[in-house]
Amino acid sequence: MNAPQVRSLLLTGILSFGLASLSFAKSKSSKSSPKPSAKPSATPAAKPSPTPAQDWQVVKVGPRDYLSVDDIAKFYGLIGNVDSTGKTVVLNNGRNMLQVTIDSREAIVNGIRNWFCFPVIAHENKFLVSRIDLAKTIEPQLRPQMIQRSGKVQTIVLDPGHGGFDKGAGSTFGNEKNYALDVARQLRPLLQAKGFKVVMTRETDVFIPLEVRARIANATKDSIFVSIHFNATNSNPSAAGFEIFSLTPRGAPSTNDDALALHFVNMQAGSPMEAQSFELAAAVYHSMLGHIQEFDRGIKRARFAVLRQTQIPSVLVEGGFLSETADSKQINDPAWRKQLAESLCTGIESYRALVEKKQRPMLVAEYRAQNAGEITVVDLMMPPAKLDASPAPAIIPVTNPETTATPDPNQEP
Repeated sequence: MNAPQVRSLLLTGILSFGLASLSFAKSKSSKSSPKPSAKPSATPAAKPSPTPAQDWQVVKVGPRDYLSVDDIAKFYGLIGNVDSTGKTVVLNNGRNMLQVTIDSREAIVNGIRNWFCFPVIAHENKFLVSRIDLAKTIEPQLRPQMIQRSGKVQTIVLDPGHGGFDKGAGSTFGNEKNYALDVARQLRPLLQAKGFKVVMTRETDVFIPLEVRARIANATKDSIFVSIHFNATNSNPSAAGFEIFSLTPRGAPSTNDDALALHFVNMQAGSPMEAQSFELAAAVYHSMLGHIQEFDRGIKRARFAVLRQTQIPSVLVEGGFLSETADSKQINDPAWRKQLAESLCTGIESYRALVEKKQRPMLVAEYRAQNAGEITVVDLMMPPAKLDASPAPAIIPVTNPETTATPDPNQEP
């Protein structure tokens, strides 16, 4: 199938469900509105209502289940446009935004790069997204209020990477172990000022085994785990920017497994904290990029030991590349590291507001507009202060095949 054909057929489908949605809205308002006494919204575009009874049509392609972009758009109340190549579709409604491209694992969700577990594919004239990616990546960000959670977020476990003989990445200015510890030390009083209890996996230049770091985290209650690192690479000296990791879902490859090797797919069980960890990553990452103008390398997945062995919501932050000249100079600046600590604090506080008050985390565009003193957001309309419960049912659960877990060779960077 060539690109113009895909584009034409998808446009037809998008226009069809767009017209159907308008027809449904008119019919609903004229004769069967379930809430006739509800006050009209001052900004109706900012509060779309997904179709209450979504009939998902699961498409089996090879070993995986997929759902069409048409169905995703209907469910979340999004309107779509296809680019001139016919390979990229952008869905938006002023409140949420999703951009996907055929044959790519990269996607943009609410202004931030995301890495899907599997590429988007074209099949029978439709864009298809894997069922795992819908449930584990798209859903937590477009409907964060649907994530199951209980209790509060009272304790933050800060994990400065490496230490002692393990220097981590390095530059001509210094080593990762020292920078990570300094950021954690600057972050601790900021969090304490917000009412959090803070536990550090290390407070000095000592080596702490990965399993011990996980045990420290698991001994806490009402808590989250944030591991702080800095990047480096030998293959691409120009590589720069931020990225953040949460645990790879069961039945999926990690982001860096470009070959999608089958032996990675079920080598480890997932975690009951997958959704919470991913939303924590999103809340923190939006704040990082919203406050610091760095290249967006995306929200990624990995089976690092500290993510795999912790039993609380956990993320691993990569605050730039020590192997890149501009990044390494910034990282060596104490004032810049303080700014990074402040952005992490804001993201963590944003996640607590979601957990305890169902308050939607701010997006990168909103942070940037706020910092610039603007009143409105350019890319996305300002969401309501609190998320309303959606009338739509919970997302389709993802059931992965049972298999015996085997040791994972992936280690913390």
